[in-house]
Amino acid sequence: MKKHHIILVCSLIFLLLFYKEDLGVNLSIFGLVLTGFVCYFFQDRFSERSHLILVVTSVLSCLAFAWYGDFASFLALAMSVLFLQFKTQDPKLKMVQIFPLVFLNGITSLGRVLMFKQWLPEKKIHNNFAKKLVAFFVIPAIFLILFFIVYSFGSDHFSSLFTDYTLDINLGNLVIIGILGFYISFSFWNYWVPEVCYQKNELLDNEFSNIAEVKNQNTFSFLDLDFERKSGVITLILLNLMLLVFIVTYNYEQFFEVVEKSNLSADTHERVNSVIFSILMAVGVIMFYFKGGFNFDKQASSLKTLAKIWIFLNGVLIVSTFIKNAEYVSFFGLTYKRLGVFAFLILAIIGLVYAFLKIRRQKTNAYLVNQMVWYFYGTVLLCSYVNWGSIITNYNISVNKGVEPRFLSDLNFNDDARRDYFLKNNLDGQSTEIRREEIIDEYQNTTFLSKALYYEFLNKK
Repeated sequence: MKKHHIILVCSLIFLLLFYKEDLGVNLSIFGLVLTGFVCYFFQDRFSERSHLILVVTSVLSCLAFAWYGDFASFLALAMSVLFLQFKTQDPKLKMVQIFPLVFLNGITSLGRVLMFKQWLPEKKIHNNFAKKLVAFFVIPAIFLILFFIVYSFGSDHFSSLFTDYTLDINLGNLVIIGILGFYISFSFWNYWVPEVCYQKNELLDNEFSNIAEVKNQNTFSFLDLDFERKSGVITLILLNLMLLVFIVTYNYEQFFEVVEKSNLSADTHERVNSVIFSILMAVGVIMFYFKGGFNFDKQASSLKTLAKIWIFLNGVLIVSTFIKNAEYVSFFGLTYKRLGVFAFLILAIIGLVYAFLKIRRQKTNAYLVNQMVWYFYGTVLLCSYVNWGSIITNYNISVNKGVEPRFLSDLNFNDDARRDYFLKNNLDGQSTEIRREEIIDEYQNTTFLSKALYYEFLNKK
C-alpha cells in the first residue's frame, strides 16, 4: 500500500470512529490502527530492541487511554505512537528532535497538503480520458436527471421514492471530522524533516567527534583556556561553599525550626520551588563548563573534582527535600502535587547521575539530554498506567489524613473508595461531588466509542 493509500484509509477510519462521537475508546482504536500499520508496513525496519519496546508501550498506552481517557494517558498514547513512527522512519535522528518536528509539521502540513506531487503518484492522462468521462458518466447522468424530473411530475408515488426520506447526516460535523482526520493522517504518514535536522544531527551525538578541535575551544573569545579554567575553579569553589551553607540553613529550617501548622504548607512549597530551580541551575552549570574542551583537559582535574562535589552536594539537597516531602505527606496525606514532587526529585537524582557520568566518561551535553528524554517518557507512561487517584484516596483514608470530602471528590478514578468512605461516615462532597457524579453519569450513558471504560465498571449511584 502506497503512502497516499495509507493516508486516505486512515482518514476514513478516523471519520468512522469520530463522526458524532466524543473523545474516548475511538482514539484508542485509532492509536492501535496506527501502531498496527507501522508494524505491518515497516516491519523490515525493526532492527533494534527499542522498536519492540515502543510497540508494547504504544499498545499499553492505547489501552490505558481506553480505560481512563484522561490527559496523562492521552499524552502517553501520543508520545508512544509518535516515538514509534519516528524511530521506525528515521532511526538515525535523535529522539529529542521529535518535539520541534511535531510542532513544525503541525504548521507546515497545512501548506504541504497542496503540494500534490510530493504525496500523490503522478499519472499520465491519456487523450481518450475526457471522451470516456463524457460518454460513460456525464451523458448518462444528464439524461437520468432530465427523465427523473419528467417522471416526477407525472407520478407522486415515483417522486416519493426519492424524496420522502431524509438522511440523518450532520454535514458540518462530517466535514470537520473528515478534514481533521485527513490532517492528522497526512501529518503522521507524510511528515517533513528539514535537511538541517540531518545536517545538525551529529551535534546531538553522545560522543565528541572532533576531540582535537574541542580541546582548544574556549567559551569566551577574550579569555584563553588557562584563565577560563581558573575562572571555573573559582566559580565552583564559591558555589560549593554557598550550597553547603544553604544545605545547613535549609535543613535547620526544615527539621529543627518550629513552624506554625498554618504556615507549614506555604513554607514547604516555597522551599521545594527553590530546590527545583537550584537543581535545574546546577545541571546548567555542569553543561556550561563541560560542553567541550574541559572534558579532555588534563589540567582540569581540579575543575572536575569540584564539579563532582557540586553534584554530590546537590544530591544531598535532593535527599533532604525528599525526606521533608515524605514528612509532609505523613502530616497531611498524599496529593497529586506531592506525588509530583517525588517524581521530580527522582528525575533530578537520575539527571545528576548522568551529569556525573557525562564528566567521567567525557560525553557531550546532548548525552545528558538524550538520556533524560527517555526517562521523561517513562515517567509519562507510569503516570498514565497507574491509578494515582485511587492510591491517594486509599492511603489517606488508611492514615486518616487529607480526607476532606471536597478534596476526595476532586480526585480522579477513586469513586468506589470515595463512595464507600462517604457512606460509612455520612459525608458529603457538596458541589464537587455532584459534579463528579454528573461526569460519571455522562460517561455511562454515552455511546461506546465515546466511553472511558473505567466508568463502565462503576455501579450507578
